[in-house]
Amino acid sequence: MADPSSYRPKPGQIPDSPGVYKFRDEHGRVIYVGKAKSLRQRLSSYFQDLANLHPRTRTMVTTAAAVEWTVVSTEVEALQLEYSWIKEFDPRFNVKYRDDKSYPSLAVTLNEEFPRVQVMRGAKKKGVRYFGPYAHAWAIRETVDLMLRVFPVRTCSAGVFKRSAQIGRPCLLGYIGKCSAPCVGRVTAEEHRQLAEEFCDFMAGRTGTYLRRLEERMHEAAEEMEYEKAARLRDDIGALKRAMEKNAVVLADATDADLIAVAEDELEAAVQIFHVRGGRVRGQRGWVTDKVEAVDTAGLVEHALQQLYGEERGDAVPKEVLVPAVPEPAEPVTQWLAERRGSRVDLRIPQRGDKKDLMETVQRNAQQALALHKTRRASDLTTRSRALEEIAEALGLDSAPLRVECFDISHLQGDDVVASMVVFEDGLPRKSEYRRFQIKSFAGQDDVRSMHEVVSRRFRRYLQEKQKTGEWQEEAAGASGVPGAVEASEPAGVPGVAETSGAPGAVETPGSTGTAGQPIDGPDGPDGPDQGPSGPIDEEGRPKRFAYPPQLVVVDGGKPQVAAAKRALDELGVDDVAVCGLAKRLEEVWLPDEEDPVVLPRSSEGLYLLQRVRDEAHRFAITYQRSKRAKSLKTGPLDTVPGLGDSRKQALLKHFGSVKRLRAATVEQICEVPGVGRKTAETVAAALAGAAPAAPAVNTATGEIIEDEAAGAASSNGGTRP
Repeated sequence: MADPSSYRPKPGQIPDSPGVYKFRDEHGRVIYVGKAKSLRQRLSSYFQDLANLHPRTRTMVTTAAAVEWTVVSTEVEALQLEYSWIKEFDPRFNVKYRDDKSYPSLAVTLNEEFPRVQVMRGAKKKGVRYFGPYAHAWAIRETVDLMLRVFPVRTCSAGVFKRSAQIGRPCLLGYIGKCSAPCVGRVTAEEHRQLAEEFCDFMAGRTGTYLRRLEERMHEAAEEMEYEKAARLRDDIGALKRAMEKNAVVLADATDADLIAVAEDELEAAVQIFHVRGGRVRGQRGWVTDKVEAVDTAGLVEHALQQLYGEERGDAVPKEVLVPAVPEPAEPVTQWLAERRGSRVDLRIPQRGDKKDLMETVQRNAQQALALHKTRRASDLTTRSRALEEIAEALGLDSAPLRVECFDISHLQGDDVVASMVVFEDGLPRKSEYRRFQIKSFAGQDDVRSMHEVVSRRFRRYLQEKQKTGEWQEEAAGASGVPGAVEASEPAGVPGVAETSGAPGAVETPGSTGTAGQPIDGPDGPDGPDQGPSGPIDEEGRPKRFAYPPQLVVVDGGKPQVAAAKRALDELGVDDVAVCGLAKRLEEVWLPDEEDPVVLPRSSEGLYLLQRVRDEAHRFAITYQRSKRAKSLKTGPLDTVPGLGDSRKQALLKHFGSVKRLRAATVEQICEVPGVGRKTAETVAAALAGAAPAAPAVNTATGEIIEDEAAGAASSNGGTRP
């Protein structure tokens, strides 16, 4: 690791003018290329205290061994030179978009004597007219098949064309009318080129004039009683309209524009581009990149513009480019685009109307592309194995953590504090093992104390399960001074842990302090069918929920949360489970009793897996907290009656019409409701007598007091007003 001060330029050496700079490593390889309006100010920012630099920037400057620069006259020249050097040197610390696939385009080879329509991939060639790119090659072939009926342009290869010319007989397409057969001289080279140019005009969006011309010819043929010709023209018009329907109009003003959207997280970014020509979406493409350098959304957009238009000229650069964020400063970028197009290019963020709606569609595509990329990456067995090995090496574990549990705390301004536990086995989520917790030992917001409670409850239950099987007594024999050790005669196994029913879907009861969380949504787990038990099972075949310990506990947070989790394990005498924390701000990994965090490499699959585990725990906790909050807003007096389920609650409200009338009813009148016995009626009457009556509802527009019957009817769908 190099010291940046060893290659820092001397004061006064760096010019205060626009330019492009390169960082090289000890082997002379270019590892980063950047541009600046002022080279002196930009390069000086790299040679400050390392603690003040972004982690990715810090890694770059400590990897580099030299820096050099080139002065240019304008920022536009700097932008162009930066793009050229990135293409030439492929520096490892620059954002490089990689295609998630090679997108095909519809190409017309106007540089040949007899132009050919075909599907082409890869680099664009001079003299070839391109349309697209398209998502699938079959979409191009379907469009071409429809249009060849009207524009019978050559589609055969050079070998087929030459052979047909030699034998004097066209191919099958020539016989069925989908090729004008220039190979055998049915049309001249000039006539065939005119067909190809009309094909290009139609694909470019100039469709109205040609369709009107065909319709006029169809009517003329019908008037002259040439019905076969009229029918053929009718079918041609229908084929062209079907081809047009494949590219639906999205912008009414025949706009030529490219729409660029970015979906990103801390580690990766996905870019989606929609090409709109003549108001229709003519093509789509997408890229995915690792965020190697410290770059924001505007920076990602600037890199995308360079990638997209760096090799383009003329009409390939549209009049309008819509983006989610405009690079700062915007003038050099817009001037660079204008130079490549040959006229003005409008670079802006859509604010309203159809363009904003279409941008939202492009944004959704970018988000789906990023999610799909993550799914593919996570599903690869080799990648998961490498991630687990990297985690083990970074944290100093003896073996790869095959079971990882992650805990997260969630609350709403200190209310409804809950926690989540998610489980990953072999790098994949085991959703049937997810658990959720309510914080019970205190009220208010204290993430550190909450983390200590949750980890304690989870591992107390683990020790309880071990005590039932006799494992804990064997391990704790002779260890009377170990916290958490218990006598074999204690029925509860571990002090402070209450027995639970063990039934899947059971919820924590208010009196069971220390009880571990239970699975949600019944026996099928939180998000789908049970994937099968991953650990020991009890006498009835049900999995012992906390009998299978993790090799690694991950907490969402930094040093304080990690210390709280470690303290909880130490108090219980659990010393064979590793603990770490992942801080979201800089993606740093914190270990207990360590002053400095572990910074995993940006390209580390281990960091990616830890981030995915942390994000899943956060999602699960947020979901539970929101559902708990929503449920608390719907509670009423009847919800507090013990033993009164939803069915009988609905029956009571339906019978009496409102809570007010139910509160005024006698026990005998309540017993008249089907399914309600005297004991339940007495419980309901006592509960309502102790509850404060609801304040009358007031119509804020008229000041009129609304009768409670209406309110009671409204409450019959579940909740009741207190």
